[in-house]
Amino acid sequence: MKSIFHRLLIKAPAAKVYEALTTQEGLAGWWTPETTAKPETGSVARFAFGPDYFKEMRVEELEPASRVKWTCIKGYEDWLGTEITFELQPHEKGTVLLFHHDGWKEYTPEYASCSNDWALFLRSLRFLCETGKGFAYPDQNK
Repeated sequence: MKSIFHRLLIKAPAAKVYEALTTQEGLAGWWTPETTAKPETGSVARFAFGPDYFKEMRVEELEPASRVKWTCIKGYEDWLGTEITFELQPHEKGTVLLFHHDGWKEYTPEYASCSNDWALFLRSLRFLCETGKGFAYPDQNK
């Protein structure tokens, strides 16, 4: 199985990053404004990207200020069954985020595009946590 892996330093406390990863308001601020989510294990978060496409993630794990894990249950075929994990580690300058998108069956054009998109959206997450303003869809390229 193939994995996407990113690491970045966010100059904000882990609790703030965790909130941005688990609340509807936080997720809407860095990924897509068309978000429906609850910070509850077993719940399903829905992320729409325009009128014709959405993803749904089942919330598998929530460890406050430490770890968030989802499984993709609806979306592009390549995404189905993949797992997305956000690990938060305290750092003297804030929080280190270790991001994993695991379970890709093979390297495909969708995989390559997804890796790039995650880098853009994780940058958006960093900006949201550090400045209060992210670059959610469709503004992730700004």
